[in-house]
Amino acid sequence: MSLQSPEPSPPLLKEAPSLASPNDAAVDMEANLDRSEAASQSNLDHEYSIPSAVKFTWLGTYFLLSLLLTIYNKLVLGVFKFPWLLTFLHTSISALGTYGMMHRGYFKLSRLGRRENLALVAFSALFTVNIALSNLSLAMVSVPFYQTMRMLCPIFTLLIFRAWYGRTYSTLTYLSLVPLIVGAAMTTAGEMKFSDAGFLLTILGVIFAALKTIVTNRFMTGSLALPPVEFLFRMSPMAAAQALVFAFATGEVDGFRQALANSEMSGFATFASLLGNGCLAFLLNISSFNTNKLAGALTMTVCGNLKQCLTVLLGIFIFNVDVDLLKGTGMAITMLGAAIYSKAELDNKKRQQTGYKQIPQ
Repeated sequence: MSLQSPEPSPPLLKEAPSLASPNDAAVDMEANLDRSEAASQSNLDHEYSIPSAVKFTWLGTYFLLSLLLTIYNKLVLGVFKFPWLLTFLHTSISALGTYGMMHRGYFKLSRLGRRENLALVAFSALFTVNIALSNLSLAMVSVPFYQTMRMLCPIFTLLIFRAWYGRTYSTLTYLSLVPLIVGAAMTTAGEMKFSDAGFLLTILGVIFAALKTIVTNRFMTGSLALPPVEFLFRMSPMAAAQALVFAFATGEVDGFRQALANSEMSGFATFASLLGNGCLAFLLNISSFNTNKLAGALTMTVCGNLKQCLTVLLGIFIFNVDVDLLKGTGMAITMLGAAIYSKAELDNKKRQQTGYKQIPQ
């Protein structure tokens, strides 16, 4: 995919200047990185140009919606056992929702060339493959092993950033990931079962998840600088079509028809439940894309680790989940790691703002 390369594509902001703020167009160091240390300090990274209050507001909204959807999905999938159809529903409602927002004037479409449209198609495929790898690996490994391996996503995010963009972080940021990963792994600890193929697929899924988060960020902060809602509008229909293909290929469509024929699901109740689930997923998608743009890809993967602990914590009160000393200690360690990471990011922001130099227009 062209947007993974440190060589940026020609900017489109001159063709649609009203679609991006000055921060989107000018304050993007990563797209012009030349892999040298001096260049990495010459201008402000996009996430460090965002006021802390704005960033934390979006992070809080993302956490709330993400936790709500996690619980909602747990309840829905207990009856509606068709994950690909659920993904199709989520992406379809996101497509319809953003289409309505466009016609209400919330955003205007950028003028994209063939290269950029191909990049969007490739990203939608990356999105779908990421889900497919998750489903395949979950069938071949135990849930605790899968969750533990997913905790490594911040590490792979760092490695990809380093390899593609030459980006580095402060020592404190690197150190904060140790308690974040170890603590989250302790929280999800359990019986570790996996096959060789399952192990490889799980690792590949983690890499794809990290790559998806980074590419999402680059679409919105790099040379293309798509607004989050427009990016969601362009990606959702393609992802929905691909999810529907997988639903047919895996037999979920036939299974759903059979369930309806056997009256295993109540028509109106199922429809209302799925509609509510899809609308919540739409809100989460908007929140997720905005948060990724404002907070950065690494912060999004760190939030994923923290979310695991908060999900377990909510499970104690909602589903009466028993938590032993190991998991309780893991949650505390993860919270400590999140606090250290927040401190490191605030320090990084102050350091970069001190040395910030405006890019010539």
